[in-house]
Amino acid sequence: MIKMGVIAISGQAASGKTTVARELANRLNYRFVSIGELFRKIAIQRGVSLLELHRIAETDFSIDRVVDEETIREAKKDNVVIEGHLVAWMLKDVADVRIYLKADIRARSQRLLIRDGKSIEEALNEIKTREESNRRRYLAIYGIDINDISIFDLIIDTTYIDAKKVVDIIYEYVYNVLRNKGKF
Repeated sequence: MIKMGVIAISGQAASGKTTVARELANRLNYRFVSIGELFRKIAIQRGVSLLELHRIAETDFSIDRVVDEETIREAKKDNVVIEGHLVAWMLKDVADVRIYLKADIRARSQRLLIRDGKSIEEALNEIKTREESNRRRYLAIYGIDINDISIFDLIIDTTYIDAKKVVDIIYEYVYNVLRNKGKF
């Protein structure tokens, strides 16, 4: 087992963050934490849709602050793969490896259509709405431009690569980085 590692996976909506992070955590024998799932749980607790929670969060910054504090708490426990839109920025000085996943909007819409049973128009609208909401909030709350991906160690376009192959690429990279840092 690789020890003492914190892997942050961020990226675009429906780019495969959760699927890839969960499998990577399994391969590394690490804990898996999904900040996106936490955000969805908050929406359920409040009795609103995910898109509505994004709208609420645009004026109620306490929602993001709670989520981001949880990100930092989980990272401090070590041996974790954490995925979420902002995790790499929140863990900029903590994560051993920061990974960004992206994909063509059509591919991401298709994934959302399959995952959530939405029409292609609904999926496109949800992706665009969520990403714009995230961009505005993170800029307002933290001064972070999520379109600036220069902080990432590894960027992968998942449009034409299945999740297993993406995990293979990331695992090889993470293994080598952590080995060279003396973390196992």
